[in-house]
Amino acid sequence: MRSIFERRGLRFVFGANLVSMIGSGMNAAAVAWYILQATHSKMALGTFAVVQTLPAIVLLPFTGVIIDREDRRRLVMMLDAVRAVIILAVSLLAFAGKVKLWQLYLMNTLVAAGFWMFWPTVTALIQELTPGDEFVHANTFLLAGVQGGWLIAGSIVGFVYNKIGLGGVLLIDVSTYVVSFLCYFAVRKGRHVVPRPADLDTAIVAAENAVGKFFREMREGIEFLRGNREIVMLGLSWSLFLSAMMTGVVVTPPLSEAFHAGAVGYGWLNGGWGVGAFVSAFYAPVFIREWGARRSIAVALGALAVLMTAAPMMPLLALAVAVYALMGSGRGITGVAMNTRLMEQIPQHYMGRVQNTFYAAGTTLQVLQSYLVGAVAERSLAGGFSVIGMVYALGFLSATWPVPVREAASVGEAK
Repeated sequence: MRSIFERRGLRFVFGANLVSMIGSGMNAAAVAWYILQATHSKMALGTFAVVQTLPAIVLLPFTGVIIDREDRRRLVMMLDAVRAVIILAVSLLAFAGKVKLWQLYLMNTLVAAGFWMFWPTVTALIQELTPGDEFVHANTFLLAGVQGGWLIAGSIVGFVYNKIGLGGVLLIDVSTYVVSFLCYFAVRKGRHVVPRPADLDTAIVAAENAVGKFFREMREGIEFLRGNREIVMLGLSWSLFLSAMMTGVVVTPPLSEAFHAGAVGYGWLNGGWGVGAFVSAFYAPVFIREWGARRSIAVALGALAVLMTAAPMMPLLALAVAVYALMGSGRGITGVAMNTRLMEQIPQHYMGRVQNTFYAAGTTLQVLQSYLVGAVAERSLAGGFSVIGMVYALGFLSATWPVPVREAASVGEAK
């Protein structure tokens, strides 16, 4: 594990994600709370969740090709810069007291467009920078950085929101993008693109034009998935997990209101999730080594299904926070195990396209799920939680569905 931190590039990647997630976590929590207070509508939170995923449905089928073609470090830097400018503009409107609900929706739509390209790019970059036998440790450190940032954000946003307001929170987010940009700038020098096998290069050269090359590369990603049933089932589990996790924003603020805890209670719930996810980074490698990646995913998703359904039934906020901490732990184990298994199974030159296929499926599910959860939660908050719990349960079933043990080629074999 120590060898991971001996690699300069990975140190800067993990540091960038830690800092970036502090701002992103505060941004997401503050905007969700602002919308709930302005509208008192769970359907409005459903819309907030949907606008964060609509860009993914449109862009993800195409951006995977770009991730596999271009220098992934430079892509991340560009995405950080663009998102910082967008959030800065809205923060200035918030300070002036002129921010409108539609402007927050638009900001999140544009920032989400960058987010859904950002994370597959970062995962592909980490796979590129990490030795094959260190994937578990690399993903553990990635999770620790991401959830450590989310923990800090969740722990403070509920307490500072009433003092600095939405504008102040957004300005903090802008500053973290600047730090993240500088960290990725320091990862390495020059332009680096993952080499493609010679036979694939020949096929691309044979394409008639740039558009033909682009769609040929898209088809290559689809062809890779055909016959790789294990990867497809992992991707289905990941898509269901992603849609359920992202829909949590629809029910968590109302749960704080149900406890009459306000923004502070919302901060405690987010902090509980962050604590669980961060702490899981310390034992996730041991858990995965003992149980195996696929079984670890199944166990964690099964636990998430039960805990999500139970969360609104807790009689005290402290117990709900404890449940959120356990759910954060399940999120951590699922994330590390899933990313590790995909890195082991998918060649580097396919990583962007295959990941984006799963992200696109997950975000499409989230659009449907967000409005369903919002509509159900208007009548029964416990019912909204149960809908999310059922999606986690479907993820558990897909993770336990029998598949051939070694149907997909390993990264080394595929090269």
